[in-house]
Amino acid sequence: MPDRPPSKAHLRKELRQRRRDLGTRAQHDAAEAAARHITRLPHWSTARCIALYLANDGEVGTAPLGDLCRTAGKQLFLPVIDHRNMLTFAEWREADTLVPNRYGIPEPPQNSPRRAPGELDIIVMPLVGWDRLGGRLGMGGGFYDRALAAGGGALLVGLAHTIQEVPQVPREDWDVPLDVVVTEAFVHHCRER
Repeated sequence: MPDRPPSKAHLRKELRQRRRDLGTRAQHDAAEAAARHITRLPHWSTARCIALYLANDGEVGTAPLGDLCRTAGKQLFLPVIDHRNMLTFAEWREADTLVPNRYGIPEPPQNSPRRAPGELDIIVMPLVGWDRLGGRLGMGGGFYDRALAAGGGALLVGLAHTIQEVPQVPREDWDVPLDVVVTEAFVHHCRER
């Protein structure tokens, strides 16, 4: 009998532990390298509005990328979960004091301008696991997939450690594939834009 592919829950547990096991130096180096890789993407030079996330639980950090965005004069946005449990993006100005949401995740203030995913140029997303076809395993809430279901022009970039790659991410019909995966070691184009 052939082996069954691992379930999403099993993959999440294993891959989250892998990234948490990375040392502080490896995490720092990964964040720096990934930021440099993103600035070499063809979309970087024309991108004006870029969505990032604030790293948690061993995710690749975005602080170096945020610094590069601000230096290049790009507008930064962070994901926010609204009262309908939908993900949108709020402008993150440098002087903003971030406020924890109901999950304890820091977000820009309530009065920050909001953008729909289709109004952004690049959306950098956290992930737990990824595959070469653009499969993205998130934390399981489906926030990004629901927000991105309508499509739009944003380049979807998954930010990951190389150790998070798997042969195949289990997919559902509603899963939105990534365009690019950026790791500390390389950039992988999953599909042409």
